[in-house]
Formats: sequence, C-alpha cells, structure tokens
Amino acid sequence: MISGHGGNIYEMAQKLGCDPTEIVDMSSNVNPLGPPPGLLDFLREKMSGIMALPEVDAQDVIRALASRYQVPPELVLAGNGTTQFIYTIPRALGTQRACILGPTYADYADACIMNKVPYDHLILQDSDAFHPDMNRIHSEIAGYDTVFVCNPNNPTGVLIPVDEIEHLCQSHSNTWFIIDESYLPFVAQSHDHSVLNRGIPNAIVLNSMSKIFRVPGLRIGFLMASEAVIEKFMRYMLPWSVNSLAQAAVTYLMTRQEETDAFVETTVRFLERERQGLSEAFENVQGIRFFPSTTSFMLARLDENHRVEEICSHLACQKILIRKCANFRGLSDRFIRISLKTEAENRRLAEKLISAMNENAS
Repeated sequence: MISGHGGNIYEMAQKLGCDPTEIVDMSSNVNPLGPPPGLLDFLREKMSGIMALPEVDAQDVIRALASRYQVPPELVLAGNGTTQFIYTIPRALGTQRACILGPTYADYADACIMNKVPYDHLILQDSDAFHPDMNRIHSEIAGYDTVFVCNPNNPTGVLIPVDEIEHLCQSHSNTWFIIDESYLPFVAQSHDHSVLNRGIPNAIVLNSMSKIFRVPGLRIGFLMASEAVIEKFMRYMLPWSVNSLAQAAVTYLMTRQEETDAFVETTVRFLERERQGLSEAFENVQGIRFFPSTTSFMLARLDENHRVEEICSHLACQKILIRKCANFRGLSDRFIRISLKTEAENRRLAEKLISAMNENAS
C-alpha cells in the first residue's frame, strides 16, 4: 500500500553516496518556507512530554482547532494524519462502491482495496488542463455511495470552486463526499474556498497540518463532519492516536492566530511568484507543458521526444529529486510533478531541467 507514493531521498542518497540533506527534494509537497518561526524551538522545550502518554482522545487539540476554524468541537476528530481517516472511511461509512475523481492521490484507491470495496476512477483530461466537467461528474457518479475529491487536487493543482462542490453534494444527497482539503491552505483566501461551515450533511472534510506547516513527521490530521458521521468514525478510533509532540504543535499553531495567518499569507504570496517564475522560465522551451496550479506544486507533461526516466536520472545526478507521475491512475510516463522550494532552488531546477531536456531529446 506504500508503493503509490513518491520519491525516496534516502534511497537516492545511498545511490549517490551522499547525505540525504544534500538532496533537494522537489518530490515532497511541503511548505518551502516552513516550519513556522518558533515551532521547532517550542517542540524542543516540550520534548520531555514523550515520557508520558498523550491525552487519550486529543480533546484539547480538537478544541484548539475547532476554535480556530469556528467549528463546533463535537464535529471534529483528530488522528494520526489524514491517512488514518482515509483508510477508515470505507469501514466507517459502510461503503459499497466508491468513485475517485482523478488523477489523484493513490491512498483513496488503496483504502478501498484494503477494505475490499469496489471502486472506479473518474479521470479528468489533460486536454482540459484537468479542470472538471461538472455536468459529466454529476452524470457519472450516479450509483456510487462514496466519492473522493481532493480539492485542490494532487498532483494537478486544480481547485474546484466551492459553490460547485456544494451543488454537487446537494444534488446527490444520498452519496458521501470526501473532500480532502489538505492543500487548501496554499490557496489565497482559503477560507472562502472551504466546504467547512457550509452545513452540508453528506460532506466529510479532511484537514492536514503536514503540508502547510511542514511537519509531516508529526502525523497530525483532522476529520470534520456532521455528528452522525463523527459517531460512525468514533467506533474505529484508537486511543492515543495523536502523539504528544503533535498535540503540542497543534496547540502552538492554533493559539497564535495572528502569527500563523501571517506565515500562511507569506507562503501564498511566495508560491504565487514562484509558480509564475517557473512558468515564465519554460515559456519558450519546446517539449514541456506546465499546467496551471493553485498549490505548492506544478504538474508538467513532456512530449514524445523526451523520456521521464532519463530526465529524472539527469536531475538526480545534480542531487535534485522530482516526482515521476506514471503511477497516478490517469497519467502516463510523460508526466512529472515539481514541488516548489526556495527561490534559488527553483531557479536551479529550471536551469538543470532545461539542460536535461536539451541533452535527452530524441
């Protein structure tokens, strides 16, 4: 179930005979500006907390997040990353047949496979820059009781307007919609694009701390839904799912709203500039097309004269790791995804990628 994920800096470092810290990991979708200032120092001070059990149900953390997002705490669950909830969804909801809006994150399908639930992908087209045809989606999800929607989507970076998501949910009231908003904080005015506080009873929202705050190793995620749905998931919740340092981190971040908001806004502005800069760097480069994105990463397609394996090998020799996308259902070995890093690293990536394309053209 872990084969659908991206690059491995440890494996690459071993092959190159270098330290993993020497590799610029542009395959991992985390905030290039994170973690937020002060967080790591705070966690160092809290290190002794690992000598005792954390709060068994993470209620303090739930209250902190609920207050931050103005959601009643009884509508929130905290877990060991959104992954815990994704793999619980088919069991908790009693899913009989799932539809996955793709190309997208592999764990939605893997969760169905693990729980022996039949599923299908509804694949959006690169000819439309992966923007959804909502009429087609309305038509083709009939007969499914659970629909997975990553919004904004990984790996395409496409954001479906929240009004369209709301209309979709309301038009299929007997279907559960899993709205994964893990990458939404990277979008300007993200609150305006969220399904939260829209009062949609058949929408289940996933929220991740890993990406925007660059703390994937802490494993902290949230599920927000109606009380009836929360009751379904409570049957499958394990005690002590959220570790001590993760709980401390959430409390730190959620109770410093002004600082946290400023950090997120700085990130959004930075990424807007870097996406534009990367697009401009390739405006006159033949053989590659970057798709518009609203997130911290950009998807690109190479033409038939270039081979992804050779491109990635060339970059690996420069100690740059990017994401091959052939194992995303609906994409091919022509696609790569680049997660933006610092300005200097992004410029270096552009230079080395253009060089690789010139060297590897058929």
